[in-house]
Amino acid sequence: MGSLLMSVLAGLKVLDMTRVVAGPTATQCLGDFGADVIKVERPGEGDDVRHVGPPWLIDSEGNETRESTYFQAANRNKRSISVNFQSEEGAQLLRTLAAKVDIFVENFRPNTLAKYGLDYESLRKNNPGLIYCSVSGFGQSGPYASRSGYDFLMQAMSGLMSVTGGPEGAPMRVGVPIADILAGKDAVIGILLALHQREKTGEGQSIDISLFDSQVAAMANTFTAWFNGGFEMPRTGNDHPSASPYGVYRTSDGYLLIATFNNREFGRLAAAVGRSDWLDNPSFNTMGARVAHRHELAAELTGILVKQPREHWIALLNAAGVSCGPINRMSDLENDPHFRERGMTVTLPHALSGEIVVANSPIRCSVSMPEYRLGPPVIGQHTVEVLQEMLGLDQPTMTDLATRGVI
Repeated sequence: MGSLLMSVLAGLKVLDMTRVVAGPTATQCLGDFGADVIKVERPGEGDDVRHVGPPWLIDSEGNETRESTYFQAANRNKRSISVNFQSEEGAQLLRTLAAKVDIFVENFRPNTLAKYGLDYESLRKNNPGLIYCSVSGFGQSGPYASRSGYDFLMQAMSGLMSVTGGPEGAPMRVGVPIADILAGKDAVIGILLALHQREKTGEGQSIDISLFDSQVAAMANTFTAWFNGGFEMPRTGNDHPSASPYGVYRTSDGYLLIATFNNREFGRLAAAVGRSDWLDNPSFNTMGARVAHRHELAAELTGILVKQPREHWIALLNAAGVSCGPINRMSDLENDPHFRERGMTVTLPHALSGEIVVANSPIRCSVSMPEYRLGPPVIGQHTVEVLQEMLGLDQPTMTDLATRGVI
């Protein structure tokens, strides 16, 4: 854990009006590096993803709760306040908070928050240094801007599903909400750029992040193949469209992943499995030839691999400098020595379960390390604390607001 003095974003305050995955991913990252993130949730309902289950969180007595494990993935290092911003008093509370923060992050459809005076143009009047980041499905402009947009839809419309899955089957989605995650990380980059610019000018700015844009920008070689070569990348399942051998192969007791991306690596693989003659075979001695004859090469390679167990080949091939590894489930990953040595789990306190295990930040700086102060909150866990601290509200005032459903 990093110390407070070393937390690079310590002192920054973030008003977080996001839910589900993309926005919360962004604000969690800011919180990991010291920002004070105040998560705004609807009274009684909270973030939509709290209710996306099963699986459900298990409480400290071993009972199933109605709180999803999904929510826990992107909401540590945040304080939750419960405010009904659809009421004028609730909206005013948030407008007052927004005048006191550095960063405002939201993921409503474009123009939704303008109805409550919570849009960028309204808030910047009282806080010209405000950095206002909008995360939406399709962005703040364009013919699709008003549409709702979840990760699955973005995987479809960006072209990702067109290259995911087997050649004979239906297009497939990636098994995690990758467009959400990418958009969240892009939001962090945009916010950090805006902070750097503010250091120079004192002025904030608005940031427009869309899941659609983030996923399109991540299409990499699939994008450049079409726009520069007129070539539609096909679905190739576990095979790489431009490299071979590069995929999943069977051993005597299961499967493993082998990846070679150039002739040098292929040479090391051929030597390791006792088939250096492949280097003289015109069907295998160049990458293009191996791609053209991938099925023939896979059959020969599999014929060798099935003679020994998976762990034999993983040890032998890695020792030979060939990229190779197991296809892990989460239960395998938990016991993986590299995973454990890298410290990829963090245990945090939780109001319902006592403690909770989440993934460590993948960002490892030599000085500015992440710190883990707070477990994911329950709905409104910090409402009283934040409204007293930042707005100076007394208990009778908050009791009245709660009675009337404002908080």
